[in-house]
Amino acid sequence: MRLLLDTHIFIWAMNGSSLLDRRMQAALESPDNLIFISSVTPWEIGIKQALGRLRFPLHLFDEMMERMNFDVLPIVPAHAIAAAGLPRHHNDPFDRMLIAQTVTEDLMLVSADRVFGHYRVPLMGAATA
Repeated sequence: MRLLLDTHIFIWAMNGSSLLDRRMQAALESPDNLIFISSVTPWEIGIKQALGRLRFPLHLFDEMMERMNFDVLPIVPAHAIAAAGLPRHHNDPFDRMLIAQTVTEDLMLVSADRVFGHYRVPLMGAATA
């Protein structure tokens, strides 16, 4: 599978959180899966840190990516165009970009955020429960 991790899933994976369900954990550990982290993720983490809502060693982002064998998915114009055309189920720009990237790149989005259930994207996590 080709998976795109929502920001909180990336953070949970880096922290070894028990919040990851078994299916997510197995997907992250499978060598058969390609795991992508959007370039929107460190941006979102940085903004939340600046607002005092999150503490995360963002300076170790590249090292974490390499250790976990995750790939960065850059934002390209096609993603921005797709995000602009999404229905307005909600207005979180980070989530909207993840949805656009999922659709544009034919990925499965891994998230515990139920808001993604409003969009027609392949999902793994609580959003599919």
